[in-house]
Amino acid sequence: MSVDSDPIVRVAARGEGVTASGRHVPMAAPGDVVGSDGSVSAGAHHQQPPCRHYPLCGGCQLQHLDDTAYARFLVDRIEGGLKAQGLATEIRAPILSPPRTRRRATLHAERRGRQVHLGFTQGSSHHLVDLDECWVLTPALFAVLAPLRGLLAAQLTESRRIDVHLAEVDQGIDVVLQGQLRDGLAAAEAITAFSRRHKLARLSIDDGFGPEARWEPDPVTITLGGVAVPMPAGGFLQATREGEATLVDTVRAIIGEPRTVADLFAGLGTFALAMTPATKVYAAEGAREALLALKAGAGRVQRQLFADHRDLFRRPLTAEELNRFDAIMLDPPRAGAHEQTLNLAMCKVPHVAYVSCNPSSFARDAKKLCEGGYSLDWVQPVGQFRWSTHVELVGCFTR
Repeated sequence: MSVDSDPIVRVAARGEGVTASGRHVPMAAPGDVVGSDGSVSAGAHHQQPPCRHYPLCGGCQLQHLDDTAYARFLVDRIEGGLKAQGLATEIRAPILSPPRTRRRATLHAERRGRQVHLGFTQGSSHHLVDLDECWVLTPALFAVLAPLRGLLAAQLTESRRIDVHLAEVDQGIDVVLQGQLRDGLAAAEAITAFSRRHKLARLSIDDGFGPEARWEPDPVTITLGGVAVPMPAGGFLQATREGEATLVDTVRAIIGEPRTVADLFAGLGTFALAMTPATKVYAAEGAREALLALKAGAGRVQRQLFADHRDLFRRPLTAEELNRFDAIMLDPPRAGAHEQTLNLAMCKVPHVAYVSCNPSSFARDAKKLCEGGYSLDWVQPVGQFRWSTHVELVGCFTR
């Protein structure tokens, strides 16, 4: 190696390669070598990106990393977050979802002359990349893009950009078009004909007042833990089925088979419905529509589940309330669960499974739990947003 060369030793949070001397180099992988002239020589972990749109498309930031380097990136992000809070623990080998398995996505559509472009925006830009291929979406989701362009060519007004929310549900593809579209009888008939022809599960339009179903031949559901749960239009799902299974299996490994368990930030019941029928589940969720769907799904199969509409940021469970349970599982949004964690740190529940999509807020909350007497035994990284800088994990806490 030349004395003027500088090796890439890690990948930063936004996806740039970082040299031993601290230089940040876009599109570089660990093992690459940066010359004095700024040229990059590919190393063993630098792969040829499979997608023609990379790196222009903002849907992926790390397609130039092989699986070893991508897994290392996930571990480094978690280690860095914990280190910033003075914490360290075992970080297990990341479990990665395969390519073309993402079952939900939000794309954007806009008119350019007579054509409609549909895809992700370019990284750090509003420029829209029209997708000719995609290596993260499931084949079923990608297959609906071309027909949607045709529909939107007739429905999308000039100089308008809308959001297109797609999800795979039990009945097929669920579509939510968010933004201003053409109105009138002809437009409504075209949407109905399109939805029927392409056998959509549902098509909804949200023009600023919430999604309104324009086509839904059968009630739309998503199966969680073997239970068909009513699926709100645009509702939250784990990004891949493989990622969901990993998260559920990891949570169950942490809490075992408790007699009573609290599921905080329960959503549609990904974890609550994965419990054995003998387990009594308390599920708290601030989003009313999601909670009502969970309650309806659990009621159909007569699960022992109490659904509580509760804002855990403004009204977290007290330590006394938490002490009624044998185990706690929580899956807060990216901001974490600061208010709830303060009370959780004072309770005596022996097992806590913390699911997070943000290593920084997780580490902040983990510090509070450890200061309260919990031990962070290990962390399981989950890479269900393949080739993105998004990191998910499950932390195992015991007392």
